Formats: sequence, C-alpha cells, structure tokens
Amino acid sequence: MPLPSIPGYNRLTKTHKYSAAGIAAAGAAAIAIAVVPGGDAGAKTTAQDLPNKPVALTSQKADSQAHHEALVKQSALAAKQAKEEAAAKKKAAEEAAAKKAAEVKAAKERAVQQAANRSTARIETVAAAKDTQKTYPNNLDGWIRESLDIMKQKGIPGSYNGIYRNIIRESGGNPRAINLWDINARNGVPSKGLLQVIAPTFKQYHVEGTSWDLYDPVANITAACNYAAARYGSMDNVNGPY
Repeated sequence: MPLPSIPGYNRLTKTHKYSAAGIAAAGAAAIAIAVVPGGDAGAKTTAQDLPNKPVALTSQKADSQAHHEALVKQSALAAKQAKEEAAAKKKAAEEAAAKKAAEVKAAKERAVQQAANRSTARIETVAAAKDTQKTYPNNLDGWIRESLDIMKQKGIPGSYNGIYRNIIRESGGNPRAINLWDINARNGVPSKGLLQVIAPTFKQYHVEGTSWDLYDPVANITAACNYAAARYGSMDNVNGPY
C-alpha cells in the first residue's frame, strides 16, 4: 500500500517516517475492528446497546421479589385459614361433648326420678294392700270401723258416733235382733239386725263388697247408712225410727 502524500514528508527523517506509518496503520485497524465480520450491517455493536443488559437483570430481580412476596402472603393466609378451621373444629367438638354430657345427665336424672316414682307407687300399693287386708275385731267397735272404711271408699257419709248411737237405740248392739211386733212385722217383712233393716230396703241399698246376709253386722250397717244418706243426708241426721 503506497504511503499517503504528506507535505514535507520527504524532508522527515527516517525515524519520523516510521512513526507516521505506524499511526496510520493503527487507525486502519481501529476502523476494521468497528465492523462485525460477515458483512452484516445490522449486527453492529454500538455504545447504545450496552446499558440494556443491566436494565433486564433489574427487571427480573423485581419480578422474582414480587413472586416471593406473593408466595409468602399465600402461605400466611393458608396458615391463618388452617388455624381458624382447627379452632372451629375444636369448638364444635367441645359443644358436642357438652351436649352429650347434658343428655347423659338428664337421662340419669330421669332414671332416678322414675325409680323414685316406682318406689312411691310400690309403697302406696303396699299400703293399699295393707288397708284391704286390715283386720277388725269381731265386736261392735270392729263392725262399725270396718263399715266406715267401706263407706269411705264408696263415698257414703256417716260418723262413728252417729252409727253407734242409732245401733244402741235400734238393737242394743245385737246383730241377731229382730222386730216381730211393729207394722213391718205385721206386713211380713220384719226389721232385722243392728240397725233394724227390712229385707226390701237391704236389697235395694246393699253395698257391693259386703255380704248379702241381712244379719251380717257390716253388711247391715253399711246398707242402713246408704239408705239413711239417700233419705236423710246421713245416718248422723237420724235421731229416731227411720
């Protein structure tokens, strides 16, 4: 390659000429480096391309940080929800246990009450049985008391004193007493027993559960009191022949 024509070049020393040639070669090399091999004009590297690499890295780092923060938030939310669900299940279990305990307690109380009721019923039954099996002395006092218990069950009014007073006046306390001289006797239906009851009256006012024997003391007293209650309100109201 011919050297350029430089004014005064011929007057330079040999050393100066070599220096100028080196500078020219260096400039040509710099121009050659600036061009990408292969002749692709679009593949040139310029100073404007260099800042793009740091900007891309910064954007990726920001995206990664945001993704990490989102995961942390999701994890915290999931943990909170799990804690709330566990608390709700625990509360529900405690309420169910309390309800079950209350039901068991109520069942025990009902069982105790039912047992007490059955016990009371048995006691009352036994007492009633004893009353029905009650024994009375075979005398005027016993006959009156037995009649009063039957009258109480049947709702027939009368008192011990009212019955006793009328028995003494009518028969003197003799259960086999019979009147053969009054109008009833003349009519063929004499008065009989402790309270001098005629057969038709005894039959009409007989009290169930007593004997059909007109001379039976208890049957006689009870039928006579039933008749007196219907006609006079009570044997207590009878103070003479009835």
